[in-house]
Amino acid sequence: MTDVDQNRTRTPEGQGESQTSTRKTTTRRGGGDPGTRGRTTIADGVVEKIAGLAARDVPGVHAMGSGISRTFGAVRDRVPGGSKSVTRGVKAEVGEVQTALDLEIVIEYGVSIEEVARDVRENVIAAVERMTGLEVVEVNIAVGDVKLPDEEEEEPEPRIQ
Repeated sequence: MTDVDQNRTRTPEGQGESQTSTRKTTTRRGGGDPGTRGRTTIADGVVEKIAGLAARDVPGVHAMGSGISRTFGAVRDRVPGGSKSVTRGVKAEVGEVQTALDLEIVIEYGVSIEEVARDVRENVIAAVERMTGLEVVEVNIAVGDVKLPDEEEEEPEPRIQ
């Protein structure tokens, strides 16, 4: 059977051959993939939360933020109805397709700052890019303090026991 024969079919009465077209044309309204219609904007705070949680997951990171922000945050966390600030120590600048992050961390004594910083970058970049689809162009890390083993937490004692 030739290519021409494959495109021909017999008529029901057996009266010779006729060419038929079996293609069905479908018209889609709006054109293109429905997932690409419209814009998605992501707030700086969303990226900051994702980055803050991802940074805290890295072994060797004791806390996020500067000493003063941690102290105020500890007081705020103890107020009834208050919640822990996962964005403490994180600043994000979000564009349409890219984001840049600044993190301030406190590391535990005895760990390699270089290794912890590399692990934080990798974890933050992976989490932010996976969850938002934004390209992370840079993650700047400032190590503001080292948590010594015998240091007490900076959180104030609860007044009511």
